[in-house]
Amino acid sequence: MNLDKIFHLKENKTDVKTEVIAGITTFMTMAYILAVNPNILSASGMDRGAVFTATALASFIATCLMALLSNYPFVLAPGMGLNAYFAYTVVLGMGYSWQQALAAVFVEGLIFILLSLTHVREAIFNSIPMNLKHAVSVGIGLFIAFIGLQNAKIVVNNDSTLVSVFSFKGSAADGTFNSLGITVLLALIGLLITAVLLVKNIKGGILWGILITWVLGIICQFAGLYVPNPELGFYSLLPDFSNGISIPSMEPTFMKMDFSIVFTLDFFVIMFAFLFVDMFDTLGTLIGVASKADMLDKDGKLPKIKGALLSDAVGTSVGAMCGTSTVTTFVESASGVAEGGRTGLTAIVAAILFAISLFLSPIFLAIPSFATAPALIIVGFLMLTSITKIDFSDYAEAIPCFIAIIAMPFLYSISEGIAMGVIAYVVINLISGKAKEKNISALMYVLAVIFILKYIFL
Repeated sequence: MNLDKIFHLKENKTDVKTEVIAGITTFMTMAYILAVNPNILSASGMDRGAVFTATALASFIATCLMALLSNYPFVLAPGMGLNAYFAYTVVLGMGYSWQQALAAVFVEGLIFILLSLTHVREAIFNSIPMNLKHAVSVGIGLFIAFIGLQNAKIVVNNDSTLVSVFSFKGSAADGTFNSLGITVLLALIGLLITAVLLVKNIKGGILWGILITWVLGIICQFAGLYVPNPELGFYSLLPDFSNGISIPSMEPTFMKMDFSIVFTLDFFVIMFAFLFVDMFDTLGTLIGVASKADMLDKDGKLPKIKGALLSDAVGTSVGAMCGTSTVTTFVESASGVAEGGRTGLTAIVAAILFAISLFLSPIFLAIPSFATAPALIIVGFLMLTSITKIDFSDYAEAIPCFIAIIAMPFLYSISEGIAMGVIAYVVINLISGKAKEKNISALMYVLAVIFILKYIFL
């Protein structure tokens, strides 16, 4: 099989080895979703094993579609944030069943498919100014780094300042150093190791950083420095094959959608919320990762975006049929791009690993968040470098970019960052009389009005 012919490797200045390493790296930084998604969705009453299988299978199908329809190195899986909205807001908060929530996700996916086929999403992508696209990349970088810092417990909640740094002294005093404290220390060591590997230009440095940090954790467990404490959420770092190799049945969640509330106002609100967040998270991710990989053309457009958007939309509906929340393009795809991934071969490698993970679930469920956290923080740094492409001499461009950048980590949402960036861009240029000079598209005005209405009514 001629991989160069299928994926145009030479044309994209890459090779099979680079793409394979990039695919493995992206998968490794995303593998946590296989553990996190079942935990979150099980809070809504769904079967944990079934959700695990649905997560792996939906990720495999959607990512293969991405590779075949667009030849991009983007990997898809059930989105973080969207799964929390599904479980905690729609089911536990609003009182709907998880079957009804799945129906909302399914319908949202169908609407998404229509929007992708009719150029609406493509038009939205192309209407966003180039400076704002770079800002989205920077904002996502900060957002990813923040998630990494939280996953590693380096950043913790604090009542007076909202967030603060982890206290080793406090951990030693309350007896949690051997479970919590040591993992924070390992994450910090892992961050330094990953940074050194990057400085030395070691191929697959981010992936090696994850594996070395995990192995250090296993050594600490054998030495008694790390003591698993399931009550605090700290588990053994060793894969558990006590139940053999088997794929958990998807039967409890497969095709269990309940359409009984489709014609109610609440259903529309739920479905629109899924659609809104998915749409702008995906657009934000595509803009951010594509600009980092220099995939945007001179006009700031992403060639073959229709295939990328369509695979995302189909993945969402397929995911709902399997029994998982909204499938979306993962921002962690940036880790593979940072390793040199440029084509669909990167995506195919990650997709195959999602399929394999069905059989080797104990291994992937054993990768702790403190081992993947350094990768997320370093990827955040790599995405932050796009800030040099923003024109800071023009305040009418720079201030909306700044608002978009800070909104993403501080509001913990890619889509909120885009919304605020678009509103700020239109309003500032309109009031300062620069709208004509900037040639702001009609669609930007429409988006700004929609976003303002969202904040008023939702």
